[in-house]
Amino acid sequence: MSKKPEFTDRLLSLGLARVSEAAAIESAKLIGGGDEKAADQVAVNAMREQLNLLDIQGTVVIGEGERDEAPMLFIGEEVGSGKGPEVDIALDPLEGTTLTAKDMPNALTVISMAPRGTMLHAPDVYMDKLAIGPGFDEGVVTLDMTPTQRVEALAKAKGCKPSDLMLCVLERERHDEMIKELRATGARIRLITDGDVAAVMHCAEPDLTGIDMYMGSGGAPEGVLAASALKCMGGQIQGRLLFRNDDERGRAERAGITDFNRIYTRDDMVRADVIFAATGVTNGSLVSGARDNGRYIETETLLMRSKTQSVRRIHYRQKI
Repeated sequence: MSKKPEFTDRLLSLGLARVSEAAAIESAKLIGGGDEKAADQVAVNAMREQLNLLDIQGTVVIGEGERDEAPMLFIGEEVGSGKGPEVDIALDPLEGTTLTAKDMPNALTVISMAPRGTMLHAPDVYMDKLAIGPGFDEGVVTLDMTPTQRVEALAKAKGCKPSDLMLCVLERERHDEMIKELRATGARIRLITDGDVAAVMHCAEPDLTGIDMYMGSGGAPEGVLAASALKCMGGQIQGRLLFRNDDERGRAERAGITDFNRIYTRDDMVRADVIFAATGVTNGSLVSGARDNGRYIETETLLMRSKTQSVRRIHYRQKI
């Protein structure tokens, strides 16, 4: 009986960076063009083309959701050359389609990879999320706490006042009451319009980004991508699936989820070593956006491996 190829994360990581870079380069050509679907389409096409050059037997477990009308790298799609290790792939070809279309900060191309069967197959529903950076005891803040209790607990752990904390929240009507409660604690809030994978990643580098904690509901697939990033960068994330109707509960059941109230930790969402790449499309706090100087296109990519907790910043230049 032949031995299955191993998940050689060190060898595959550079290939993953190329996948992310290619998607960023193509979508960057449409920055400010006002066409979200077109920007997403070129990112999808570039990402799929590069993935199929990798010697992997890949299955997309986190892709563009089945409810989207946008072009898809769909859940269950098989990618890669068909040779090499069997892997799970989580991706968002363009995290921040609106940000790209409107030339707003923090649009990224995002992808992660882990051994087959080790990523949560999160259905396309909402997830209540809570994230902080590294250096804290496990469970210092939890989803079972009220927003006020989370702020007080993190301030105590950091040895600071609530007013010294900067929180990050998606600006959505569903968060209005939570935002009101958080502001009553004295904590400051950075509201964002889109891009909660980047927002969670901001928690891992508070000295660089100024963000201490992220909370609120967003897409469950993005929660798995964010967990992949924090598994490499350090930090904690908790997520609980939210269901608005029976159709969404049915999606969860088809994904093998039976406990609808479970709180997932980072290591529940990504259960083995993972590699992660994110390339800037528009300028942001984590990475610079793609730049076209007329002769070259340049990108900046975060390439990370959880096995070694390594974080590389790759500056790539391609002649036009």
